[in-house]
Amino acid sequence: MWVLMAIIFGMSIITCLHALIKSKYNAKLPKGSMGFPILGETNHFFAPNPSFDVSPFIKDRVLKYGPIFKTSLVGKPLIISTDPDLNYLIFEQEETLFECWYPETFKKIFGDQFFGSLHGFMHKYLKNMIVNAFGIECLKSMVSEVEAAATTRLRRWASCKVVELKDEIANVILDLTANKLISYDPENSPENLRENFVAFIQGLVSFPLDIPGTAYHKCLRGRKRVMRMLENMLEERQQNPRKQNEEHEGILKNRKDKASGITWNEYKSMTFTFKFLNETLRLANIAPGIFRRALRDVEFKGITIPAGWGVMVCPPAIHLDPKHYVDPLAFNPWRWERCEGASRHFIAFGRGLRFCIGADFAKLQMAVFLHNLVTKYRFKAIGGGNIVRTPGVQFPDGFHVEIVEKEKKPSKY
Repeated sequence: MWVLMAIIFGMSIITCLHALIKSKYNAKLPKGSMGFPILGETNHFFAPNPSFDVSPFIKDRVLKYGPIFKTSLVGKPLIISTDPDLNYLIFEQEETLFECWYPETFKKIFGDQFFGSLHGFMHKYLKNMIVNAFGIECLKSMVSEVEAAATTRLRRWASCKVVELKDEIANVILDLTANKLISYDPENSPENLRENFVAFIQGLVSFPLDIPGTAYHKCLRGRKRVMRMLENMLEERQQNPRKQNEEHEGILKNRKDKASGITWNEYKSMTFTFKFLNETLRLANIAPGIFRRALRDVEFKGITIPAGWGVMVCPPAIHLDPKHYVDPLAFNPWRWERCEGASRHFIAFGRGLRFCIGADFAKLQMAVFLHNLVTKYRFKAIGGGNIVRTPGVQFPDGFHVEIVEKEKKPSKY
């Protein structure tokens, strides 16, 4: 009886607070729905979407309420922006009008002191440390290392009948990045960093239900394993310190030593490849949302973003906007001959103070991999390739391909 009364009392308070928030700012808040108390519209936000297109959750509300709307996710009031001008303001006015912010579920996963939640001096200090590892001068010296990783994996894949490309490419990227950051050696490590890391990443943007079988539960378990691995590796370091298709063919033709690796100048000359990568990033929309929080009441186009409210910038809605990108769901690298790589309409790596530090490193890995793939191998899709967004990108049945050296004939499937 007392438990029931406590539940009713608690729900009454929550409902009153819910109504109070609505009435306090209702005149200037953007249109939208706060959904149910506590739950809000969380279930609709996490509903699977088997398409490259903007999720129905976002698309339906933009049609109904406009490019900026309010909602409630996981018990928190939130404003979602698909407006390029507001997004620009959010990114450019960080530490003035807005600050980096993540939902409580992120904090439970990363902890209160993870890099993304730091501000001011500590953020700048750690950012500079990472820039020293992935800055332009360091990348110039890493070209041969990145190419060696690509050629080794491609040679290995060519010896297999079929390769699950999604997992294999993730292995290449994670192994190389972890090696640069923490000297991780996948061949001699007793535990598989990637398996734990994948579980960790897939649960970041998932329904925060911590019961066995859910992505969120796997994420928390993956985090514990990754942290244990990192602690063991750091302890080992202390005990045993140690030194730590035309475009590509044209590069080969102009190279004096055909067997030599890619040079930095050759990499920078891959102008069409960069257009190809931009188009891939535009369609992939790896980050379904970028979070910030208003430091004070912000007035914008007749609406108010209340101080303390979270704001989610929605990259997919920007990248798939038919007003800016003709036939937005079509893969068309040539569109980048007219589009700018850095603009209000392309935020694959974020913008402002927290522009992705690893953007150039990611581009280097992708460009070098593509160069070696198209100049030395043929490939064809065998199966899979279907995607589901929940809202992060998933390949439930993988993406299976056959890769064959150019002088050899592909098998028949």
